[in-house]
Amino acid sequence: MTHARTRYSGPITEARAHPHSLVEQGFATDEALAAVLDRYPADLFDINLYDYDDEGQVSLRTGARGRLNGGELLEAIQQGRLWVNMREVETGWPELWAAAMAEFGKVQSAYPGLRAVRNAGQLILSSPKARVPYHFDAAGVVLFHMRGRKRVFVYPGDEAHLPERNMEQVVARQTTEELPYVLAFEQDAQVMDLEPGQALTWPVYAPHRVENLDRFCVSLSMDFQTWPSRFRNGALYTNAVLRSRGARPRMTDRMATPELAARWAASLALKRMGALKSRLEHFEREFEPEVGVADGAGALRA
Repeated sequence: MTHARTRYSGPITEARAHPHSLVEQGFATDEALAAVLDRYPADLFDINLYDYDDEGQVSLRTGARGRLNGGELLEAIQQGRLWVNMREVETGWPELWAAAMAEFGKVQSAYPGLRAVRNAGQLILSSPKARVPYHFDAAGVVLFHMRGRKRVFVYPGDEAHLPERNMEQVVARQTTEELPYVLAFEQDAQVMDLEPGQALTWPVYAPHRVENLDRFCVSLSMDFQTWPSRFRNGALYTNAVLRSRGARPRMTDRMATPELAARWAASLALKRMGALKSRLEHFEREFEPEVGVADGAGALRA
């Protein structure tokens, strides 16, 4: 069965790999990673452990940064089954961010008409057998892969694979980025294997999931917003508020640019009013990294 890769306009229409030079610049060595783990702000760590059943359904456990030094934390990640996101690389590791932005300029130039107006990034350190579940990002993404091997599965962005109601809930921070998933989606996936020195792009909003191929992996995930994605995210937020009040708003892919822009403007006011309180402020932490224990996840210490 053939599906359009996305129902949203944009110059990126399918997954595609591009070269980058961050590996040669030394950002993925054990020494560099241990040093940055030592100094990275603890409140910018997301440490996750995903479990899957036979149908591919996921359950999530979240961890605390813990007390390990940088070298020990790196060892726990390399031995375990952890997925560590280090948010706000632009402030946490400005040297890497400057180099990545230079590489982003090269990638952006490959897509005439692509104009990013905002960029943000997270450094991802993940265990050899870690997997990230089926989800979408409310932004464009360039995944700069620097160490290990990853397999990325990119799915069509149609209503069957990416229901707008779920998009609304994610954009409005009522739920995490995971989406409803069935094994039958696999027949529609574009599958890309990534080696160090490759950067992967895919259509804005396209659902995807990631598997590490038995090696410790390091990647920089760079989100970017364009004016079209900002307008649509605002419209999705406004629709989420309307739906929470019992309305049945039009789907955003039926809206022309003026209507999307108007709903984006409305979203700014609604956010200032606190129209929808985030449900993602507090996660119960269940473990902290530890060397030599199952999955790299030890008991929380008081």
